[in-house]
Amino acid sequence: MPEPPAWLVERGIGAGQLPVRVHTGHCRDTGGRCIPAAPHQARQLLSEGVTACIPCRPDTALGVLE
Repeated sequence: MPEPPAWLVERGIGAGQLPVRVHTGHCRDTGGRCIPAAPHQARQLLSEGVTACIPCRPDTALGVLE
């Protein structure tokens, strides 16, 4: 079985499917609308206000804290 991606971006429902949450790759609370992301993409989305998943805390893992 391949390793999961290190970071995931959960997309919303509907037109455009905008990012709604950022997760670590091992998060169990991802739903079915996630795509892999590079670390710089995950950091950028978090800095733009996309929500960090509370259970897996990607913002802490990436060093992006308010």
